[in-house]
Amino acid sequence: MEILFVASEVAPYSKTGGLGDVAEALPRALAARGHTVTVVTPLYGSIDPGALGLRRLDVSVDARGERAGLWLAPGKPAIHFLEHERYFGERRGLYGEAGADYGDNAQRFAFLARAALALPRALSLAPGIVHLNDWQTALAAWMLRNEYAADPRLAQARSVFTIHNLAYQGVFPKEVLVEIGLPWEVFSWEAMEFHDQLNFLKAGLTFADALTTVSPTYAKEILTPEHGYGLDPLLRHRRNDLHGILNGIDVAQWDPARDPHLPARYGPQDLEGKAACKAALQRELGLPVRAEVPLVGMVGRLAEQKGIDLVAAALPGILGMDLQLAVLGSGQAEYEEIFRRAALERPERVGVRIGFDEGLAHRIEAGADIFLMPSRYEPCGLNQMYSLRYGTVPVVRAVGGLEDTVEDFDGLRRGTGFKFGDYDPRALLTALRRAVEMRRDARAWRGIVERGMAIDFSWDASAARYEELFRSLAGR
Repeated sequence: MEILFVASEVAPYSKTGGLGDVAEALPRALAARGHTVTVVTPLYGSIDPGALGLRRLDVSVDARGERAGLWLAPGKPAIHFLEHERYFGERRGLYGEAGADYGDNAQRFAFLARAALALPRALSLAPGIVHLNDWQTALAAWMLRNEYAADPRLAQARSVFTIHNLAYQGVFPKEVLVEIGLPWEVFSWEAMEFHDQLNFLKAGLTFADALTTVSPTYAKEILTPEHGYGLDPLLRHRRNDLHGILNGIDVAQWDPARDPHLPARYGPQDLEGKAACKAALQRELGLPVRAEVPLVGMVGRLAEQKGIDLVAAALPGILGMDLQLAVLGSGQAEYEEIFRRAALERPERVGVRIGFDEGLAHRIEAGADIFLMPSRYEPCGLNQMYSLRYGTVPVVRAVGGLEDTVEDFDGLRRGTGFKFGDYDPRALLTALRRAVEMRRDARAWRGIVERGMAIDFSWDASAARYEELFRSLAGR
């Protein structure tokens, strides 16, 4: 199949979260399965074409009179960058700076949608599938059926819209409709109107031929008022077109047997290197080197979506156990301060790094015994899959992708981690205490570790599910 994949960020060129990782890995996995995949994304000001080996093409795209230059990344699949100085080139951020969104994001990403659909004409492509991702590309689902309905190169194309996080919807004042060239008839509850505002994401949910999200459980959760963010009635209406396909992970980048960030390598048959990684991590974070004490890792945003308010409330109880805590992340100032203070007051128990460090993230995954992810909601989650692959036992809240990827230990011979349901500090403490106590049973713990390390979380399994969906659409 020929697939046009549109995303507002593609790692390693641009990334603010999991979307960038997916937009890099899924097209590559689909290409490895024999499909022709063309990725299109903006050329932001933070991307240096010369340093990254990008090549300027002799063609440009015309998005209803507004033109964009094209750059091509080396290698496969083909990644094309849209060059537009005002919308992308003069910006250092992707969506905003200094904590504030750019005021013209509606115009910027309406342009991305149009320019992406103009790409097939410029490059003589004929995609059968147009794969759109999150609100920044959602208008293309409507444009494909309307503005580009007469384009012969898109005549057979069917659209797939992937929801990576329903909480981010691209909601703008209705007056921008005219500015971005949309007709007023789309401003209705059956189309893009949302509480008297224009909702980009709703355009994707309404007009795409198929909808996907990043885990089977999250696909069920967003049908409910609790997780639907006001769009659950529409999602329930389209539930037969909604598919939960679990994200994969990059098993080459995240491999404890080859990871260049680690002081020692290891695998499921020989875990001696993991013990060396633990000791090195304890030294790196200024913690006493104690092999017998459970080391609990946390990596990610210090925000309530990640359940950090639960951790903050439970912190006295956590530190009342004989364990150590290794934290890497940044986010809300109040939570950064709570962890900084804990590290100052209990340096023998808490090691903290505020910010992000890719190498340290790998070393925490490898050196920790337990990984804590008590998310309020988690569309997919990646760290629990990294943890399982690295022999680090996850303690998670049973939501979204965490529910789908971690099997609760049954006390005998089944399970890869420990789960809790209630969003409550006591529930978190109970699950963590179960893990800490079970670690004393070396044989049972080894079984939990080995079962987790044996799971295949590669992108190939996910790509096969997308391939099946694409083929079903191509027959319509």
